[in-house]
Amino acid sequence: MRIIVVGYGRVGARTARVLDEEGYDVVVVDNDREKVDRARETGLTVIHGDGADESVLQEAGIEDADAIGGITGDVAVNHEICLLGQEYGCRTVLRISEDVSSDKYEEYAAAADDVIYPQRLGAAGAKTALLGGSLNAIGDLTEALQLTTVTVDDDAPIVGQRVSEIDLPETARLYAHGHKRDPMTIPLPTTTVEAGDRLALVVEQDAVDEVTAILLGE
Repeated sequence: MRIIVVGYGRVGARTARVLDEEGYDVVVVDNDREKVDRARETGLTVIHGDGADESVLQEAGIEDADAIGGITGDVAVNHEICLLGQEYGCRTVLRISEDVSSDKYEEYAAAADDVIYPQRLGAAGAKTALLGGSLNAIGDLTEALQLTTVTVDDDAPIVGQRVSEIDLPETARLYAHGHKRDPMTIPLPTTTVEAGDRLALVVEQDAVDEVTAILLGE
């Protein structure tokens, strides 16, 4: 699986390193020579250039890439990167800041498979967004606890259940729910889960597989 990480700042650097350590084919793109040199020193494949330039992304191998992340500090650049990624059929991840307006968010969300807020989620959020999937481990709260989001599949066993009816173990707690692209809020006990909804949970690390089976039937 080839993944292009555009932006080698704090979040991009850690995201690239973690993916590389897990065996993925990672290519870093950055227009800062110092960052490029630093990335190369770690053994990563690096392209020096503007990540919003199609020719630079072609040099990075976007034709064969499975995913691309616009993880620079410039939201407009990240948007351009994801638009290009869409043209090549890549999974796209767009980094934004928390002060983005709702109108702009909708525009950015249309250009990406996933939108991330690294100020809160860091590299864990970027990594799991690039890899995709219904269960998204977005960050470790402690050595034992993990903050996780779940996208409810059409055939998930909890579709049609009320939040109060979901039989979670004591090792997991559901604390937020959102219908599709709606913002997440604290759910009422009577809130009904629908396909495409998102759930946010705090789960003990050892219980992730059990909770996945309960929520998604996997």
